[in-house]
Amino acid sequence: MSQKLSLKARAAKAARDLRYANSPDRKAKRADSQKKRRAAKKAGRSLTNLDYDHKDSKFKSVKANRGNDGKGTKKEKRKLIK
Repeated sequence: MSQKLSLKARAAKAARDLRYANSPDRKAKRADSQKKRRAAKKAGRSLTNLDYDHKDSKFKSVKANRGNDGKGTKKEKRKLIK
């Protein structure tokens, strides 16, 4: 369900999201995930509906990898992420 934003707010959010997605931290995590995913596929592992969890260092279902394992992200600290 998309947010109901004005055109100005939607443009600001898109710019903000793009800045975050292209930050050095996110780029490093994205590259690491791709590297691990390619290695797992090469090893013959089925990765359908799985994402790499940087905190637990393993592949999890997309659902389980969202929102800090059901605890929400408000109290999550950056130091927990590997």
